[in-house]
Amino acid sequence: MKYAAHIAAREGAKLYPIHVVDIRNFGHETPLGFEVPKPTPETIERIRKELQEDLAYERDGKKVEVEAIVVMGKPIEEILKAAKEKAVEMIVMGTHGRTGLQHVIIGSVAENVVRKATCPVLTVRSP
Repeated sequence: MKYAAHIAAREGAKLYPIHVVDIRNFGHETPLGFEVPKPTPETIERIRKELQEDLAYERDGKKVEVEAIVVMGKPIEEILKAAKEKAVEMIVMGTHGRTGLQHVIIGSVAENVVRKATCPVLTVRSP
């Protein structure tokens, strides 16, 4: 977020941090034999408010406007949909740096967003 906030402050842009609750994690039993419940609309709204409050940024003496988005869906689809709806000029996102079998099984949200986005995408590798 610090990269995105720095760019937003410099450019006078608005930040749209997005958290996607992956729907593919629901509707099947876990190895322990129970089903993970879907979050309620109230839980989604609480997460959005917490994200909004946690990301109130001021960088380089400039207040950065933030509108947090929390949705349920498939991460790649929801990120691209939000970018289009909000007419964002750049997507800034972190990567997990998965490789090998883990990358093949889990896939890469960042990689797919880079390939499918209609705007520039800046990826930042997590330490």
